[in-house]
Formats: sequence, C-alpha cells, structure tokens
Amino acid sequence: MGYVQEARENHVKKKVEEALRSKMKQKALKECEHYTSIYAQCAAGRTLSVVWQCRKQAKELNNCLHLYTNDAVLEEMKREYMHQEDGKRTAKV
Repeated sequence: MGYVQEARENHVKKKVEEALRSKMKQKALKECEHYTSIYAQCAAGRTLSVVWQCRKQAKELNNCLHLYTNDAVLEEMKREYMHQEDGKRTAKV
C-alpha cells in the first residue's frame, strides 16, 4: 500500500483525532495506574528533590505510558475508527 493511499485511509477530522488522543491517554493512565501510584508515593511531601529522588519511578511511569501513547497506537485507533465508519456507511446503503 502506498503512503498516499494509507494516509487517505487513516485521515480523520481534527475533532475525531483529538477524541482518539484523549481516549488513548485515558487508557494509558488506566493501564499504568500501578506506576502512577508508585511515583505519587515517592513524590509525596517533596518539592525540588522529586527530580532526583524519584527519577527511577518517573522513568518507569514514562516507559509504561509510552507503550500506550505513541504514533503506532494512534494510527491503529484511526484505522479502527475508519473501519467502523465504513461499516456504518455500508449498513445504511
């Protein structure tokens, strides 16, 4: 499949893309809740020292979040959305 054709198939409106990004972030936060909790415990009661005291926890959290919030995940969500929309259009006809 060519780049242009793939781009057309995955093209969605800006508002739809924003909604998909929001959904992607919500899922990532849910999936990484364990790491979020560990980081929050480390950061509790700290101010500037959180940067170096919680570096390991922050890195683990970011690694987890990146698994669920990257361009490949967003493109897959767009493909699924477009597939659903095509199914709706086909059903109407």
